[in-house]
Amino acid sequence: MENPDFQQRVLAAQERVERALQHSLSGADSAAARLQEAMRYSVLGGGKRLRPLLVYITGEALGAYPADLDAPAAAVELIHAYSLIHDDLPAMDDDDLRRGRPTCHKAFDEGTAILAGDALQALAFGVLAGHANGLDDTTRVRMLTVLADAIGLAGMAGGQAIDLEAVGRTGDPAHVELMHRRKTGALIRASVELGALAAPAQSEATHTALRLYGSEIGLAFQIQDDILDVTGDTAVLGKRAGADAARGKPNYPSVFGLERARELARAHRDRALAALAGLGAAAGPLRSLAYYVVDRVQ
Repeated sequence: MENPDFQQRVLAAQERVERALQHSLSGADSAAARLQEAMRYSVLGGGKRLRPLLVYITGEALGAYPADLDAPAAAVELIHAYSLIHDDLPAMDDDDLRRGRPTCHKAFDEGTAILAGDALQALAFGVLAGHANGLDDTTRVRMLTVLADAIGLAGMAGGQAIDLEAVGRTGDPAHVELMHRRKTGALIRASVELGALAAPAQSEATHTALRLYGSEIGLAFQIQDDILDVTGDTAVLGKRAGADAARGKPNYPSVFGLERARELARAHRDRALAALAGLGAAAGPLRSLAYYVVDRVQ
């Protein structure tokens, strides 16, 4: 769905988070220079920046100051980068291409990649705890809790465990949905929640609606990723197409069929849109983002 105003907003948010990420990774440590280089390589090598975009767009829709959104936006992208490094490792998904470049363990080595992921996770919490200067301590603690929940047993780590256990097995629809909601969807939902927490006090109904929105676009995003794994081109995707099938991993097209997977991506997008019904015109960019998630080709 073409929307020039939305595209400008995306570019502005991407530029803003790039500055925040550069600042977060700007220190020099001669004793661990290779590790620091691996961290910068993994974070500053491009990407859609979807999760920071959600932080900015949600917060701005609710009246947050952009400066108050920089720390949570940087934190979720640092977490995302850490998760990609670890997902790509030989013990996990064993990928050698990410964002059109060698994965971290290929560009450096496996040990350095593990440490880079560990350090980025720690840095994310440090950024959120120490640099969200416009937010009160109670809000920062709530943000830290939201982020921790999104990446732990009930979030990314648990989803990756389910993913590993699924290799070589016949996909069960409920199992695949649970895996996606945890492995990918939890951090996307958390990004929406962090943006909302940075804004002036909102009703519980608004927070509930935004959590539902985040949950639904998180699942729609991963279903579209599954579709692109089947239909996409490696040169466009920046990662190896057909990777799920090569590893014997069930995904939405393999479990439901390609056309049904497309229908389900649109259905979850529409549920996300419905969740925004009470938020009025201010939620326009969030609506545009829901369409982008399903319409994208990379």
